[in-house]
Amino acid sequence: MFIRPFIRAFSSSARTNDLAKLTLIGHLGKAPELKTTKNDKEYVSYSVATSAPVGISGEERNYATTWHRIHSFAPSTNTYLQSLKPGSKVYVEAAYEIREPDASADPTTPQGQRQIFLRHENLRVLSTPRSKEEDTQ
Repeated sequence: MFIRPFIRAFSSSARTNDLAKLTLIGHLGKAPELKTTKNDKEYVSYSVATSAPVGISGEERNYATTWHRIHSFAPSTNTYLQSLKPGSKVYVEAAYEIREPDASADPTTPQGQRQIFLRHENLRVLSTPRSKEEDTQ
């Protein structure tokens, strides 16, 4: 009778990069904007509002709205993003990155503060806002 020691590797698959991702379901704020970096590279910036209950007072719930700014650097995606209507309910996946403050910047400016940077990865429109014509019918 052979006794075989039980040895198991932690993982048999290839190592992959670490992942920091944020998933949002919320409403698109104003229309996505086309902007340009300092290096003349175009990107689209858009905002998504999410709401969460803050507490219950009696039977009425209070909600707090949080705004998230997402940036897209893919030219093919940017055209699609610019066609979206404000108020659309969207599902967004974004890479999450924390940028440390610039030591030489004034602490009261955005460059002098820690920033959360969200890089667009995926967006699905869950519903579009109702038009005024639909509301009157």
